[in-house]
Amino acid sequence: MKAIILLATLKQDELSNTEVLANFFSEKLKKNNINSEIIRLVNYNIPPGTYHNMGEDDDWPMILEKLKASEIIIFATPIWWGNHSSEMQKVIERLDEVHDEIRSGKESIFLGKAGGIIITGDSDGTQHIIGNFANFFNAIGLALPPMTSLTVIADEHAKDHKNTKEELMAIYEKDYAETAETMAKNLSDFLSK
Repeated sequence: MKAIILLATLKQDELSNTEVLANFFSEKLKKNNINSEIIRLVNYNIPPGTYHNMGEDDDWPMILEKLKASEIIIFATPIWWGNHSSEMQKVIERLDEVHDEIRSGKESIFLGKAGGIIITGDSDGTQHIIGNFANFFNAIGLALPPMTSLTVIADEHAKDHKNTKEELMAIYEKDYAETAETMAKNLSDFLSK
């Protein structure tokens, strides 16, 4: 099985809490025989729009092909002002054409695939974001199995707090390993049925 993690950090070159959590979760997927690839969205040219292809220099069609070829799609975002990041909003908008296709009578390209959610932040807003993503997954035909969200709200995620990858991994392993393992197992079990 293959999972694509769409990483919606706003950080291009510096350490990202959300990326570290996505890597942490990738290890749990691997224990369930699921290979994963993290796509750091900010490093690609994804113009605004609501169609699969917005022109010659658009990297979205390549990313969309990877989503089609995977069984699991994970949205991974930090919280900014109580909401998901602008990079994740671009993904939602670019996937709008899938919803258009479904409304016109076509079968969803995501039918039979499982979705999951990863969120980091230093303030709350996770339930709001999970609700929005669950609604969107439903609209595009992507299943959200039970207990397939991993959220970490911690002071260590504050904008001005500088952590090492090792420090973050230690926190995640100590406090969130069980949740991450349950999420990975539930994704695997859903697709094995």
